[in-house]
Amino acid sequence: MASSSSSTQVTQTQPQVHPLRIQAQDSSFTNATTVTGQAVKWIFQILFYLQLLLISALVIFITRYYRTSDSSTTHHFHPDKWYPPLLASTLCAAILGFTWQFIIACYPRKAFIAAFWLSPLLTLAMGILFMLIGTAWYWIPGLVSLLSAAIQSMYGLWVSNNNRFKYATEMFQDSIYFPPPKTKCFTFLSIILATLYCCFLVYGIGGVRAVVNKTKLTDICILVIILSLVWTMQVMKNAMQVTISRVKYIFFTNNREMKIGKAFCDTIKHLTGSVSLGSILVPVIVLFRGFARSHHLLGGKNGECMFSCDTCAMGLASVLVSCANRWGFVHVGVYNKGFVQASSDTWGMFASRAGLLELIDLDLTGAFCFLSGVAVGAICCLVSGIWSVIVHKDYAMELSIYAFIIGYFICRLAIAWLQASVSAYYVAYAQNPEDMQFEQTIKARLEQLRASYLQSP
Repeated sequence: MASSSSSTQVTQTQPQVHPLRIQAQDSSFTNATTVTGQAVKWIFQILFYLQLLLISALVIFITRYYRTSDSSTTHHFHPDKWYPPLLASTLCAAILGFTWQFIIACYPRKAFIAAFWLSPLLTLAMGILFMLIGTAWYWIPGLVSLLSAAIQSMYGLWVSNNNRFKYATEMFQDSIYFPPPKTKCFTFLSIILATLYCCFLVYGIGGVRAVVNKTKLTDICILVIILSLVWTMQVMKNAMQVTISRVKYIFFTNNREMKIGKAFCDTIKHLTGSVSLGSILVPVIVLFRGFARSHHLLGGKNGECMFSCDTCAMGLASVLVSCANRWGFVHVGVYNKGFVQASSDTWGMFASRAGLLELIDLDLTGAFCFLSGVAVGAICCLVSGIWSVIVHKDYAMELSIYAFIIGYFICRLAIAWLQASVSAYYVAYAQNPEDMQFEQTIKARLEQLRASYLQSP
């Protein structure tokens, strides 16, 4: 665990770390990672850069081959009808993402309400578009979209009735009231880089469609490119989260500023392996935990066997989330820990504070960011889908799905600094709740939760 260049060392076994022990401008890390953790970091760093290299080589090769191929072998593909809708929706995602993060920073309460209502409406519109495209196979994503819209609507009603919007917006205001210098510039450059990378992969997917046509090899190549896109965008988002959360954590604990550029250079140089691993583990565990919770709420207690399975799933989800969670990215950035170690230490620190783990469990930041991504993705899907229906209906479904994926991840990247600020605020509070610079928002909410538990039968 890191400490200042001349001060006390803090052991890893105790999550309570006292403030004023981090050199804000010190870009050198004390090695707080175990030997196994260090090896895992190196392995995933190599894997990430290797997949970037291989996918780039694949896209360049296929694109060059397509451009030099005889037109008689690619007559089935119409680039003037395939590329424009998808590239336009990608540009739309970049504009919407940057605009949306600005709206959130200025009007957090209105943005929260808008996300929880716009996302199901736009998902519904996306489902209707899929249903109207025509063939029976297209009804499957259409039905999935309609079901998702219904679930999002019910969730929005549930959280609004539980009076969680007020606390969530207050937390946003407390955590982002003093954004690090050049945050907007850093976000803008990240969005530009992500947009260019997505356009690059779009050309690769189009090249595969043109050269290989409809075969199993086509599907495999496109699937590999999409998986690479998803992992790379997740890494970019989480790299921004690690960078910003480190800067904000130092501000909350030391009341000192650290340059974003220095923090980002440290992230790329030292932390890419941990970020790459976390980018795989967190979405998988969140998905499994959501499934376990849904099963529990929708009748997991019906029958002894079902109850046993439900208990096992919930217990496994609790263990997994304690070993890999998004709060761990804060300690990854600040202390150069391995991701699993950082997640365990952070979760243990939450557990050591009475009521804080339950409060973290009720946090709406993750749901808000997810719904924001879904809303932007749905808009991009509608842009690409409607355009494709007009110019070439056969391309409508695949272009709509690609546009949704790209729009979702670009939006998540754009608002990553906001989520990072909230994460840093919670972790800094858990470290030292008595720090006078923290507002009373968390303490007041903890008192409300304690009162509600006492009143419940």
